[in-house]
Amino acid sequence: MADTAPTIPRRSPLSHAADRLAAATRTSGGAVRLAELPFLAQVNVRLDAKGAAADAVGLALGLQLPLEPNTVVRVGELTAVWLGPDEWLVVGPTGGQRDLESRIRAASGDEPVAVTDVSAQRTTLLVTGPRARDLLAHGCPLDLHPRIFRAGCCAQTTLARTQIVLVARDEPKAGFWVLVRSSFAGYLTDWLLDAAAEYV
Repeated sequence: MADTAPTIPRRSPLSHAADRLAAATRTSGGAVRLAELPFLAQVNVRLDAKGAAADAVGLALGLQLPLEPNTVVRVGELTAVWLGPDEWLVVGPTGGQRDLESRIRAASGDEPVAVTDVSAQRTTLLVTGPRARDLLAHGCPLDLHPRIFRAGCCAQTTLARTQIVLVARDEPKAGFWVLVRSSFAGYLTDWLLDAAAEYV
């Protein structure tokens, strides 16, 4: 029997704000660029960083899980974000979460590991441009000076009183990822747009 269930197109948490984000980018004259990166694969991994599974998972993914606190390792389309001594967030291309999960589980073998698809939990805002750090500094308690929060750094912090994971991207002029829970994404976007009005 054919599957007759209706297919519902996916809507990102910020699909309604795409035009406003693009408009803010245009009116800032290049000072800031704001955009949503919807539907990135996000897989939370918990394991013993000193155990055999850590190396095996790194080999399976083609990148080593970062062991230095608040750092990021990126290889190709995959990014591993340090969240704690035994916790990482692996971010990959849209639709890749099942593949990531299966590769991590297979590589860990009998070692204790927790692998959770959290792709629907958060969306990702891209904040770039020469004034990106200034914009984020309006509402973030961290010292975002590039000598302190340099490319390849990450932190669980707040922005406009909203819990986020902030990632300083390591590609040239790549700016920042702001990973925010879907339920707070609209509020945080409104805040960013209001703060970005300074650069119009």
